[in-house]
Amino acid sequence: MVKTVNCPQCDKAVPWRDEQAWKPFCSERCKLIDLGDWASESHRIAGDPVLPPENNSNEFH
Repeated sequence: MVKTVNCPQCDKAVPWRDEQAWKPFCSERCKLIDLGDWASESHRIAGDPVLPPENNSNEFH
C-alpha cells in the first residue's frame, strides 16, 4: 500500500512515491505558490525576532 499525504497548499491527496516529482505538493503550481508565500513572508517560523548587531565603526569585522 502506498502512503498518501495531503498537499500543504490545496489539501489534495498525494501518493508518497519516488516518481512523484513535487512531493509533498501535488503539482509544480502548488509548490510555487508555497514558495511565493515564504518569499513574501506570509509564512514565518515562530521565534524571537533576530536583531542585526549594532553598527560600531570602531570594530573591525
